[in-house]
Amino acid sequence: MTDSPIILVTGATGYIASRLIPRLLGSGHRVRALARHPHRLDGRGWSRQIEIVPGDVMNPPTLASALDGVHTAYYLIHNMSSGRGYTERELVAARNFAKAAEQAGVEHIIYLGGLADPEQHIAPHMRSRIETGVVLRQGKVPVTEFRASVIAGAGSISFEMIRFMTELFPIVPGPAWFNNKSQPIAVQNVIDYLLAALDNWDGHGQIFEIGGPEITYYKDLMLKYAQARGLKRSMFLLPYVPLWFMAFGVGLMTPVPRPIAYALIGGLSADSVVKHPEALTVFPEVNLIDFDTATRDALTQLHPACIERVWDDDRRAARSLKHEGFFILHREMRVGAPPEKVFSSILSSAEKFDWQADISEPNQLMLIRKPRAVGDEWLEWRVGQISNLTYITQTAFFAPRGLGGFLYWYILYPFRAFAFRGLIQSIAKRIREG
Repeated sequence: MTDSPIILVTGATGYIASRLIPRLLGSGHRVRALARHPHRLDGRGWSRQIEIVPGDVMNPPTLASALDGVHTAYYLIHNMSSGRGYTERELVAARNFAKAAEQAGVEHIIYLGGLADPEQHIAPHMRSRIETGVVLRQGKVPVTEFRASVIAGAGSISFEMIRFMTELFPIVPGPAWFNNKSQPIAVQNVIDYLLAALDNWDGHGQIFEIGGPEITYYKDLMLKYAQARGLKRSMFLLPYVPLWFMAFGVGLMTPVPRPIAYALIGGLSADSVVKHPEALTVFPEVNLIDFDTATRDALTQLHPACIERVWDDDRRAARSLKHEGFFILHREMRVGAPPEKVFSSILSSAEKFDWQADISEPNQLMLIRKPRAVGDEWLEWRVGQISNLTYITQTAFFAPRGLGGFLYWYILYPFRAFAFRGLIQSIAKRIREG
């Protein structure tokens, strides 16, 4: 293992990297991750199995150590969340990386970009994804570029935008762009292609357009999700909706930040379909999954045990977020008592509430409330120890079902936050006094 070639994964805190790294490890590869903020990987279950190196593609001197001894590098970086001017920064970042990889003797770069026809009028986001590939190929290191449309899978920003908007609106509003065509691809297949490119030399220096087995309209993706979820939904398309207004709404109601929503929604202004299907021939081992199957698979993962715990890398004591189909309320507290005593106190407190206890592992308790018509709710407790202090983490999960689920969460949110904060504080107080 120590003598095997090093595989570098950039954008390690991102969605695709979080799915790729476990697959690389499962295949026996030696993995190094590049991250601007390495502590954000601390909560990932695989973080201790890889080498994590701090670095920033916008700061070239930090790339030398990350690329030292690397055989293949995955370039999974985008700058959409940085707002105005991100397209220029993406090109600078790609140029810095290509030069540093060449100097380090890297033999192969694998890049995941966006699927669009560069000969047509396309949104800046899609144009930037394509031009990033062009800049990477200007270096001397061979580049395998994959261009993908909507990625279907729990946690994908495109899929989560579809999920939350469809859950929320009985009549889903949208621009006329929703009549444009898309060829969605399951996240499992994206990872399949990225892995297949490692050992397939036929792909070196090539561009591959990848998509699932069906071409559909953007609006139909929402209707397909609704059908899989058992929701009755219809579309209401308007001839014109300001892009900033749509991005504001998506940023407010979904896990997708407004700057990213702005870029993504702009990308709907053109078709995103495979016109050159050479990937099917070069990588025949990839068995394509349709959107319906990918959606059903994502819905089977609608459980706290299945999602990426991105809040564990946050150093704030309390946090509220939307993530992988959930509303999440997370809180942490530390007390000076043995973990066993803390855990016992939590168990005794649970008896006062209508929760079903499920001890899934030592010092971890999942309290599961019965499913509701408006969604499913969980309350999770974890107990651990740092030095002589015991920490208690309390995480409330709610997976809304339809408009009723959103109303249930937002109307009761102040009361829920107050009650859960009081519960963890009362447990800590009882431990200190007892």
